[in-house]
Amino acid sequence: MKMQLAEIASALGLEAQPGYEQVMVTSVSFDSRSLTAGALFVPLTGEHDGHNYIEAAQANGAVATLWQQDHQGKRPQGIYTLEVADTLTALQQLAQYYLHKINPRVVAVTGSNGKTTTKDMTAAILQRGYNVQKTYANFNNQIGVPTTILGMEPNTEVLVVEMGMDHFGELDHLSRLVEPDVAVITMIGEAHIEFFGTRAKIADAKMEITHGLAEDGLLVYNGDEPLLRQRTQKLIQATTTFGLNDEDNLQATNVVSDSHQTAFRVLKWPEYDFTIPMIGAYNVNNALAALAVGDYFQIPVAEMQLALQDFALTKNRTEWVDGNQGERILSDVYNSNPTAVKEVLAAFENNVTTTGKRIVVLGDMLELGEQGPALHAGIAQAINPDAIASVYLCGPLMSNLRDALLAKMPATAIHYYDTNDKASLIADLKAEIAPDDLVLLKGSHGIHLETVLAALTESKE
Repeated sequence: MKMQLAEIASALGLEAQPGYEQVMVTSVSFDSRSLTAGALFVPLTGEHDGHNYIEAAQANGAVATLWQQDHQGKRPQGIYTLEVADTLTALQQLAQYYLHKINPRVVAVTGSNGKTTTKDMTAAILQRGYNVQKTYANFNNQIGVPTTILGMEPNTEVLVVEMGMDHFGELDHLSRLVEPDVAVITMIGEAHIEFFGTRAKIADAKMEITHGLAEDGLLVYNGDEPLLRQRTQKLIQATTTFGLNDEDNLQATNVVSDSHQTAFRVLKWPEYDFTIPMIGAYNVNNALAALAVGDYFQIPVAEMQLALQDFALTKNRTEWVDGNQGERILSDVYNSNPTAVKEVLAAFENNVTTTGKRIVVLGDMLELGEQGPALHAGIAQAINPDAIASVYLCGPLMSNLRDALLAKMPATAIHYYDTNDKASLIADLKAEIAPDDLVLLKGSHGIHLETVLAALTESKE
């Protein structure tokens, strides 16, 4: 972005002060460590109050800062200051102003699983015909979405924005902020069921993405989910569905997956063979959602086919990594929920060949509430002892899976560790791993299995 400070003040309903028209802001950030010269610093309050980092922001190139009115005693010197009632609200207000100024078409993506992958696939397809900006990493909340918007280049034609939520009202707010032309719901799972109680209520919350959807917009959703089909009946906007059933608008057929890619066809375009550089038939639904968006934007089918073959996938989403003992590691350590775990286990067991062993490392699945113990125990159904040699479990909830597995696997094949005892987990895992073994890492981000990944891939030097 590039905007005079005077324009920013006007966008926030503030009166421009002398000199504002001479100050050019070239970026916006809430992280004082990531600032570049010409930045507007947004000090957010929370566990760490950003107002305490104003000196670091100035040292790193901030030319101006927002400032919350209840922090008058700390008001900084030597930097232009825009005083606002609430810095987060101001960040969102500025983002919406900038969004209207650039005026791209907006695609918003949500879902219990697959939203980041679908966002990446959708952006890759749309880049075949448009200048596209997409959500960086998983910047998908009330802070990340406005940050994504303010990071747009002026020539952006389509913005693909990922939206996450764990409470009612969050998607309503984000949808009204971005006013999407197309909304996508990948699926309904058990993620965040702690806060909702049932999958039906999760579906209600996911449907909030349509609250800001343009009247002439489109909702793309998983047609194999009855909870979504029921809730779309009253929409005034157009809808299109994807999935594996005959009634879906985009139906996948001939799905074949191996250790590095998944191939499939789409009934609507039988002459085309599609491939995605990911294992698991479950990722085909994400590709179908992206194809539905691309079709709506009139991207030629041949171009969509090429885009999916080698799209850029956000890090730590089912990516293969080489371990330092000759093993191959399937890393999926950003988030986890029962549906996602069962899907990746099925792919790991059935679609990947090896002359070595298959070893599974699972961390707690968080935000499942009172259903957590039963949902963890239920993962045992997805673990085939004929395919999996050893299971390493980390976290208090995984004790439920340990107990369930004892009925179908030898006790010597089941290894359990406290969340704070990853050192023992790593040492035992390293002692077992041999060349040509396959290792799956899957857990919620709060369990931090990325530390296990780092230990398995660190240099031998």
